[in-house]
Amino acid sequence: MTTVSQLRKAALALPEVEEGTRSGTVAFSVRGKRFASVTGDGLVQLYLPDAEAEAARAAHPTGERPVRAGVPVGFRVPLADVDGKDLNALVRAAWSCRAPERLAAAIAAADEGTGPADCDLPAAIGGPATRALLGAGLATLAQVAARTEEELLALHGVGPKAVRVLAEELSRRGTPPR
Repeated sequence: MTTVSQLRKAALALPEVEEGTRSGTVAFSVRGKRFASVTGDGLVQLYLPDAEAEAARAAHPTGERPVRAGVPVGFRVPLADVDGKDLNALVRAAWSCRAPERLAAAIAAADEGTGPADCDLPAAIGGPATRALLGAGLATLAQVAARTEEELLALHGVGPKAVRVLAEELSRRGTPPR
């Protein structure tokens, strides 16, 4: 069973996401385009392309395809009926279809563990931490230095060891962590 706080964590871990409320729902958007929301009664609405929405409906029988103006739009399911791993994947898919193409491509590359040419993250932080940082748009130590330890630890995949290695590397380079 997942919660609104897990949805919030999954959504806000993605780049350029803003949280707001609209008509009594908590909504998440990327550059002004809503990709996920949750109602007061616990229904999560995800804006997914048709193929992904149909796959989600097949995987989650309590879900449905809401219809607007006669056209199915996304996928809606009780939040409590989706496990955390599936929720993370659905939120990321919804974000990817609403985010600008270039931003979504950068995150797809991060998911594969490949960063931009200027990526200088130390290999010693490990694959999960590297993917988490790249997924949050943090490809350089300078970008990491602008974040607090708490912000880094809040990223799924970044643990105390990775934060320690990053702090040591920043100190070695003469850039104190925040």
